[in-house]
Amino acid sequence: MTTLDLVIRGGTVATATDIMQCDLGIKDGRIVALAEHLEGDRVIDAAGQWVLPGGVDAHCHLDQPMSDGSVMADDFYTGTVSAACGGTTTVIPFACQMKGGSLKDAVADYHQRADGKPVIDYAFHLIVSDPTPEVLETELPQLIQMGYTSFKIYMTYDDLKLNDRQVLDILALARQEQAFVMIHAENADCIGWMVQQLERLGRLAPRYHAASRPMLVEREATHRAIALAELVDVPILIVHVSGAEAIEQIQWAQNRGLRIYGETCPQYLFLTEEDLGGEHGFEGAKCICSPPPRDKANQQVVWDGLVNGVFQVFSSDHAPFRYADPLGKQIQGTQASFKYVPNGIPGIETRLPLLFSEGVLQERIDINTFVALTATNPAKLYGLYPRKGTIAIGSDADVVIWNTDQSITLTNDRLHHNVDYTPYAGMTLQAWPEVVLSRGEVVYQQGQFTAAAGRGEFLACDRPAYAKPYRRDRPVV
Repeated sequence: MTTLDLVIRGGTVATATDIMQCDLGIKDGRIVALAEHLEGDRVIDAAGQWVLPGGVDAHCHLDQPMSDGSVMADDFYTGTVSAACGGTTTVIPFACQMKGGSLKDAVADYHQRADGKPVIDYAFHLIVSDPTPEVLETELPQLIQMGYTSFKIYMTYDDLKLNDRQVLDILALARQEQAFVMIHAENADCIGWMVQQLERLGRLAPRYHAASRPMLVEREATHRAIALAELVDVPILIVHVSGAEAIEQIQWAQNRGLRIYGETCPQYLFLTEEDLGGEHGFEGAKCICSPPPRDKANQQVVWDGLVNGVFQVFSSDHAPFRYADPLGKQIQGTQASFKYVPNGIPGIETRLPLLFSEGVLQERIDINTFVALTATNPAKLYGLYPRKGTIAIGSDADVVIWNTDQSITLTNDRLHHNVDYTPYAGMTLQAWPEVVLSRGEVVYQQGQFTAAAGRGEFLACDRPAYAKPYRRDRPVV
């Protein structure tokens, strides 16, 4: 019998579908046994604890170049350390094409930024901001063939947004190549008009960011994105869905049998528009993100979407800008209009503890739903399953042992990101990873991070089964 390198003994193993009382055996970085009474060279006692797949954070931003001169605080080292310490063992950030630039050059630049830094495994999404004939006919097909099988497009932000015709071109290419498209759905013209009216009235404080992006601009763009996807007959994922009105649009599409998927994030469960501050002061800039957090009642609607299947993915949308930094949230100073504040909040380390504590332990969702939303479904959507996202024979030994018998008051100094705040400070959590393994190596244990920079491997993604059109026999035109 093969000698096991490591046995995790006596825990309760959960996947997206099953719960098992068994030992877990690891050899050469992979899971090779699920059984009782396993023996190995090393043993970790997990009695009384949950043993779950490592999280897959399929929507996070690390060291991404910005057009406004701002600088993300987390690179591929600090960002992946922070992810690992929160129970995430695979991340998928974005190689972003700038308008007028080459998508292949953006990928090459992103590999240089990552070189020698990640401590956990990683893949790349693409951001397509300029779908020229060269990009559509040559670069994207070649990159998809090389394992970059998912890309994000924007319906807002002047330096990133595409018009409807361009969106259709991207969707048609995705259908042809069986790639997967993520869409940031907000109506750019409505937002631009609202910002102009607010500034004319002198309403510049961070709180007015929410007023400039009411739910209807997300609702309209979500509906339009769904219609464009239906026209081409291609699946899409609507990312970081914030509110009831966009949720209704996704439910409507799903009820019609369309392959429309949804993602939401911690900020829409745990923050509200009140966190953007009052009439005066700049502190609310810490919570500026797009779409913005909504009201308290809306949080329950988002929880309901996690339970009833509207959402397939729960991601952090980690966008790490320091608050007290002239290259971060204060790039235009503390008196500037909200429109100049870099969008995004940190959350790569807190994503899983927040959802475990407030979701599973408060009985809002069950453990299988937790695993599905945070690990299995993103691995499936982006072509990494079953290597990642599950506990199964042959899968990488990305495993987290959870301690749920504690009380932690969340403070920023507990976290490992390079951001000077967390928007969730003061929350009391009952769950935090006790041990985190990446490909069988302990990278975090009882508060101590132990892995070396650069041990993370780049993952080429398969063409996702989820990207297949509903009617594969129907031509695009």
